[in-house]
Formats: sequence, C-alpha cells, structure tokens
Amino acid sequence: MPALRLCGRKWLAATDDLVYPGLFELFIRIVWLILIGIACIKYYENTWNCQLGGELVRAYLLGEAVMLGIVTLLVLVIIRHSAKGAIMDTHARRYVEPLLMIKISMLLPEIGWNILGTMWIFGQSVECNHEQYSITVVEALVFFDWILIGLSIFGLALVFDPIGSLDKKQLESSVEHGKVSRIWLRRFKFLWWMRKDESANETFQHVAGLLTALFRGTDLVPSDVMAGCILLRVRQKRETHELRRLNLISRPKYTSDSSVIFSNTPSWMSLEAAHYFLQLSIASYGWLFVIYQHLCTGCFRLIRGMTCCACFRRKRNVILDDNCCLCYLSGVKYLSKLSEEDILFASFKNHLCEIPFCVIADHKTASIAVVIRGSLSLRDLITDIAAASDSFECPGVPPGSTAHKGMIIGVKVILKQLEQYKVLERAFATYPNYHLTITGHSLGAGLAILLGLLIRPRYPDLRVYAFATPAGLLSREAARITEEFVLTIGLGDDLVMRLSVESIENLRTSLLTTLRACRLPKYRVVLNGFGYALFGVPERDLSKTWKNYNIINTVPAHSPLLVKSVNADSKIIERDITKRRYSKVKLFNAGRILHIARCKLEKTEGKSKKQLTKERKYEMRWAQAEEFAKLSVMPRMLLDHLPENIERALATLLEQQNDIPYYFDP
Repeated sequence: MPALRLCGRKWLAATDDLVYPGLFELFIRIVWLILIGIACIKYYENTWNCQLGGELVRAYLLGEAVMLGIVTLLVLVIIRHSAKGAIMDTHARRYVEPLLMIKISMLLPEIGWNILGTMWIFGQSVECNHEQYSITVVEALVFFDWILIGLSIFGLALVFDPIGSLDKKQLESSVEHGKVSRIWLRRFKFLWWMRKDESANETFQHVAGLLTALFRGTDLVPSDVMAGCILLRVRQKRETHELRRLNLISRPKYTSDSSVIFSNTPSWMSLEAAHYFLQLSIASYGWLFVIYQHLCTGCFRLIRGMTCCACFRRKRNVILDDNCCLCYLSGVKYLSKLSEEDILFASFKNHLCEIPFCVIADHKTASIAVVIRGSLSLRDLITDIAAASDSFECPGVPPGSTAHKGMIIGVKVILKQLEQYKVLERAFATYPNYHLTITGHSLGAGLAILLGLLIRPRYPDLRVYAFATPAGLLSREAARITEEFVLTIGLGDDLVMRLSVESIENLRTSLLTTLRACRLPKYRVVLNGFGYALFGVPERDLSKTWKNYNIINTVPAHSPLLVKSVNADSKIIERDITKRRYSKVKLFNAGRILHIARCKLEKTEGKSKKQLTKERKYEMRWAQAEEFAKLSVMPRMLLDHLPENIERALATLLEQQNDIPYYFDP
C-alpha cells in the first residue's frame, strides 16, 4: 500500500508484495543456473564438432547462462528493496517500480532464447552428437521456462486493474463513481452465467454500487487486506488486554444450565427443538452436504434415495428443478431421515435472489416446516453482497422499516412460489392441527425471519428457528418485533452474525489506520500470521508491532486508533473515508439471540492440559443485537459459522446439563 504504479496506471499489487514470489523465482533461477553451468562445462567443447547448427547451440548455452545470471541478480535486488520499510513507507521501496519494469522487459529476450532452445531440441536445425545430460537439462529448461513465462504473463493479468488508469481525485465525482460501478457490473456479467436470471441487472447494480463505495479511494490491494486482518487480530487482542487491565470491560456471564436460560421463554424455545430444526436446516443443503461429510462414501449413501428416470415418472409431490435422478431430494431425505411423502414441496431453483427451500410435514413436532437453504453457490454469494437497506413494509412492522435488499427480493420469490402452488393451504388442509415453523441457516435464516414477518398475519402462531443469522438484516425497531416469534442461535465468533454494510465500512477504516500504525514490513506480517494460526499470538507481539499507539479512542461506534500522529494528507483521506457511508440506515440481527460460547473447565489438581482440552464444552447466554455490530478478526470466525459446528455445540449442551461449573473462555 499504496498500489504499484507501472505504465501510467495502478495495479492490484504493492511494492512490498514481491518478496515471496521473488524468493520462489530466485530458487528456481539458481537451480537452473547451476544446471546450465554444468551443461556448458560438459558440452560446450563438443559443439565445435557439430555437423550443423553448432553456432546456435553455443549461442543458446552462453546466452541462457548470461541471461539467467542477470535475471537472478535482478530478482535478488528486487526482493531486497521490496522487503524494506513498513507497509506505508513507500519511499524505502522507491526503486522497486523501475527495477520491476526492467524485469518485465527481460521477458522479450527470454522468449527469444527459449525459441532458440525449442528449435535445438525439437527442430531439425542442429546435427550434433548430443551428450545425454545436457540434452535432458535443456529439454527440462525449455519446458519449464515456457511455464515460467506463462505464469509471469498470467500474474500480470491477475493484478491488472481495469480502473487503475482513473485518477483518485476524479473518483470522488458521481460521474467517475458511475464508471467504476459499470466496470464492476461488467466483471459480474463476464465471470458468472447469471445474465438471464430474474432481477439480475438490478442486483448486480446494487452490488457494484456497494463495492465501489466501499473501496474507491482507499488504494488498498488484496495483500493489504490480508496483512490488515492479521494486524487487526493482534490489535484487538492488545486492546482487550488493556481494557481488562483498566477494568473498562467485564466478561459476560454464561451458563450451561438450560433451565435458567429458558425459564422466562415460551415452551417452544428450547435446546431440544433448536437442535432438531437445525438438523432440518442442514438437510436443506442436499446432496452436496452429504458429499462434504462423507467424501468417499457419499455417493453410496445417496443412491438408496435416488429415483432413476424420475423425469418420466409421475411425482407424488411438487419437486422443482431437481435432476433426472432427484439427487438433491435424495440428499434431503438422507439428512432429514424423512420419507418422500413427508416432503410436500421442494424448489431447488438457485438463481440470483432465488434460494432453494422445502416444505415438510414434520410429524415428530406436529408442524409444517418451511426449511430454507443457506449460501452454497456464487449466486447466493451475490445475494448476500446485495446488502443495501431497502424499504420493507408489511402488517405488524413499524412504518419506515428497512431490511437487506437481496433478502427482500429472495423472500418475495419464496412467497410467490408458496402462493402459486398453494403449498401451505394444502398442507394445513391435510394436517389441520399442525402449526407452522420456518427455519434456516445463514442466508436461509435471514430469509426465514423475513418470511415469518410477511405471513405472520395469516399464521399468528408461527415459530422461526434461525441459525447464524446475518447481522445486516432488519432495522432495529422491526428486529425487536421478531423477538416474539424468532429464536436466533449463534456460535462463538461467527463472522456472518457480525457482517453488515456498516461493520464492513468500520473494518475498512480500521484496516487503513492499523496499516499506517504498523512498523513491520508486510512479508514479516504475513509470516507472523502463519505463526499466529499455528501457535496463537505471543504476548511480545502485542506491543512491538506498532510504531506509536494509543489504544483507547473516545469516538463512539469507531474502532480504537493506534496512530499517534499523521500528516495533513492522511487526515484528509481518513476523514473522508470514515464519513463515507453507503447505507444511511443501520441494520441489525433479528429475533431473541442465544449466543453459545466455548468454555473450559476450571483447572484442578491432577488434570493435565491435554485432559482439560478434551473436556472443552459450551455455555450460553441471551445477547442483544447491538453486541454483533462490530466485526472482529478471530481465528474461528469462519469455522463457527459452519452448520455442523453449531449442531455439535447444541448436541454437547444437551448432554452437559448437570456438569461441573465452567468459566467463559474469550
């Protein structure tokens, strides 16, 4: 950071990104230089006895050795300069860009010499009594040199930024904002096959506008984001330790006793019911989840539930967009342990803002369950990213309420299908004494809550079980309404439960200030990150990573800053980026939120660390939506979102109701 500037444009790489790629290339070049040197020593004299093409062979051997030596030296110099200075200290790396231009220009002579080598090995231009070692070395060298040239060209294409020629000052105008948005729009349409989807253009435009607003003018490259996340983890741990030392924060109170937690809740809110409906939510992922869980034996588990040539057979119930063997339905049946007769309706259509779901007659809980699948495809990811707030009006919701735009479109599609096929009317005609339950995980959880709000006037006793619900779902007053009929469950440091437009904007600002405060070069930060992943963050790194820092910030709703002072230009950029907000309305998580956290047993005599690790269990507490407004970088933030980990936590809580005391492990 800032981005590399070559040929009058900026690229998606920085001057300090060349250390590890350079070390990889340096190793290859040195090996090749040694091999070609041995070939020259052993074979050069024999080239004078060639009947034809001896000059070509000598030119290739000497030229290749000289070129390898020059490029090796050049790569070594680039690595040395790229490793200089902290992440924001671009002056220390001022020679990287001209050196890199020389390195890129060396591709042309390399291609020329490789053509000579190709003519020697695979053509008829040379007639010599070849020495076997040299021929093998040259064949390998020519082959891998073409690969390296191809990788170099691919790398340039990979870091090419189509908006790199735009000037940063021009980006602040609405005209240039529109240009950048249109480029994002073309990217989506080029990369994915979603042009014919309903609402595709509208969704793409909203996503393009969001991404443009988030990242324009920041001059961040992908490696900066990775390094910034590593630094944020260290910074947040430092802040937590310091705030606890000053007694400014206290540990939340958790318990493993479900009778205490659910003492003042409706009877349908229970661990047993939540665990059961989470299993149904997992079943909605279908055959892909079966393969994911049983990589080697998944196909054999699915075969029993498949229906051969189902396209030509009459179906008992409405099944939309499954394949001819009903593989998706087979996965749902296998995971839910239900018969096909109990699956009243299933739509496996997966388009932009159109998510697969099933309607099930669940006899165990005497309910008609609408089970909505979570994110599983690129289309679902675009639906998630379409996170702008939009008006959400329905009976029982306060006027002026807003919700996640992509999910609003998605829930209207689900409601349209339910009404078109009269699914719920027919289900309750068959099972009049059953009640309505809606459940889902991740994206499916958000859709389940919105669907519950839309149809609650017709089904006032409906219940919603939502797992790992996205944070940017509903405006606060509307979210409070859902506490009456929605049980939301989240685990640990789940990323998605803290993911909203506002939290991403705050994370962007924190990334910029943290990168400016770091005194380590980027290659050291990345290397430390691998160590943190394996062994945790050592205490010594909490202080030595920063130049000058003040971890307490008095500005509410902003992350603490670590910078002692910055120049005037930096202040202008920071102020602009901090104030820039894509969405004017804050969106929150919904429902009554039960947060589950890992805990460990209090250390007692005679128990080793290994024994204590095996006894790690879970505790829970009721949380407020405001607690999930800040996006923190934590080691398990992705793993805690996976449905099988939430299911394991609920199953463990059900088993440990009468265990010994626990304490919270942050």
